[in-house]
Amino acid sequence: MNLSQVLSRSRWLLNFWALTAAFSTYFFMYMFRKPFTAAAFETGASGDWDSKAVLVAAQVIGYFCSKLIGIRVISQMPANKRAIVLLGLIGAAQAALLLFAVVPRPWNIVAIFLNGLPLGMVFGLVLGFLEGRRLTEALVAGLCASFILAGGFAKSIGQWTLTFLVEDLSLTLRQAEQWMPFLAGCLFLVPIAVSTWMLAQIPPPDEQDTESRSERAAMTGLDRRLMLQRYGLGLAAVAVLYLLVTVLRSLRDDFAPQILNGMGANVAASDYSWIDSQVAAFVLVVNGLTAWVVGNRAALLISLAISLSGFGLIAAALLVSEQLTALWFMVLIGAGLYLPYVAVHTTVFERLIALTRNRGNMGFLMYVVDSVGYLAYVVVLLVPKSALIGGQTADNAFYENFRWYCWMGLSVSAVACVLSMLYFANLRAEPQVMNSR
Repeated sequence: MNLSQVLSRSRWLLNFWALTAAFSTYFFMYMFRKPFTAAAFETGASGDWDSKAVLVAAQVIGYFCSKLIGIRVISQMPANKRAIVLLGLIGAAQAALLLFAVVPRPWNIVAIFLNGLPLGMVFGLVLGFLEGRRLTEALVAGLCASFILAGGFAKSIGQWTLTFLVEDLSLTLRQAEQWMPFLAGCLFLVPIAVSTWMLAQIPPPDEQDTESRSERAAMTGLDRRLMLQRYGLGLAAVAVLYLLVTVLRSLRDDFAPQILNGMGANVAASDYSWIDSQVAAFVLVVNGLTAWVVGNRAALLISLAISLSGFGLIAAALLVSEQLTALWFMVLIGAGLYLPYVAVHTTVFERLIALTRNRGNMGFLMYVVDSVGYLAYVVVLLVPKSALIGGQTADNAFYENFRWYCWMGLSVSAVACVLSMLYFANLRAEPQVMNSR
């Protein structure tokens, strides 16, 4: 009896194994993506552009291109190839970080683009092991916990590595900033190989899973077109909501040091992990509970209501920000943003497919909205420095502009959320299975 068969005999062992494998894999992936955001990169020369903003934009452009590619690749990826493809993507991303270290500035910007290009497809591969199960929401909530916690942890790893390179190896700050991302990734090559092997042992959904949530299959071009045509209005509303949340969440994550400094906070490396651990504990419990809602339509609508409550939380944090410490401001803003962000990942698309019984998978829908969200973030990052931060001190201006972005984003997102609730509340639930040609 192999390990996959052992896992099939125990539902709780299987869920624990799957949750651990998915969380670990995506958490470790972040160590190849985010540590570089702990550096300021103020010693580089980028003309009228903020050097760090250019690097972040380059990686996000790579990520965006990856999401576009993933709309097709992830939606039609055979289950037996996911693990080996995932490891290949990680290897390519780490090789790009080595190029980032050895190629002189500003040409190493291309390397950070190449780092983002493979990493954007990792989430869809991991998601494929989890969807279509009775506890998919809880499992995907655990997966989402990885990127909530990993962002802060990666910055802590990045800051620790920078300190080590400068103080213990006597590198200049400029040298340390270039080598730090590659060295941080080296620490996690073996762990991500182990966690990916764990993913590969997960058996496919059983008959009860399929009866409850519908079978998940690779999609053809016809399947993808029909799904977008049939549910275009509702998906468009979700895409608008997700677009704005993605931009705000990414700004908060990538520029957390600037926001906190703009509020006058002195931040230790461990503070980033503390902030995100508070966010994860709240968001994942709330979103994970939808796994126990039996009705697919009810669960879908509840998840959208949870999203709406997140926008209310952001508004409350902005209104009382002067009474909050900088760290708790970031916690509340993070919780408000991650409630809708995680709801889309865990429930909205999972229950839409289960409700309609259409041929499809979550990976396709996630990559459609992800590509839109990251495109918007690229546009924001490429705003010239003078327009982004104005004529004030950079960190202070970034914090003030971030507040303005939050007000604008939550207002439009709340409207989109209500429209999507109205659309899906009236969606016909009869099975409309798409047959590929």
